[in-house]
Amino acid sequence: MSHESTHRPGSNGTHAQPAALAPPDPQVVPKAERRRFSAEYKQRILTEADACRERGQIGALLRREGLYSSHLDKWRQQRARQTLGAQKRGPKSDPQAAEIARLRRENEQLRARLQCAEHIIDAQKKLAELLGKLPSATLSSGAP
Repeated sequence: MSHESTHRPGSNGTHAQPAALAPPDPQVVPKAERRRFSAEYKQRILTEADACRERGQIGALLRREGLYSSHLDKWRQQRARQTLGAQKRGPKSDPQAAEIARLRRENEQLRARLQCAEHIIDAQKKLAELLGKLPSATLSSGAP
């Protein structure tokens, strides 16, 4: 039996052109977004998972919802820490930047208080000069 005479299912002896020879689509495929789960959804799934008593029920739940067992692990940890719905993403805040901002606010407050105190001191100096220029007879209350 030769190689040419071997009959393969779906083959009629001609060489078929693959359909993949069409030029590729130049449009860029958008980046897939992460799935986001609400706190209510997480709580509902955890409640259902906790209610599973028979073998394979949790697996069926995960398949039905399109989840992984790592989701349950992570959500259980969040539930224990009471942070089920409070997940912050993004860059962490810089503790030095927060301290610098606090010190700047405090510095501005102290500058404002200093300016107010300087105005009071200036007023007291002017009052002392005025009282010092008055005749001594008017300062004493008993002698005319």
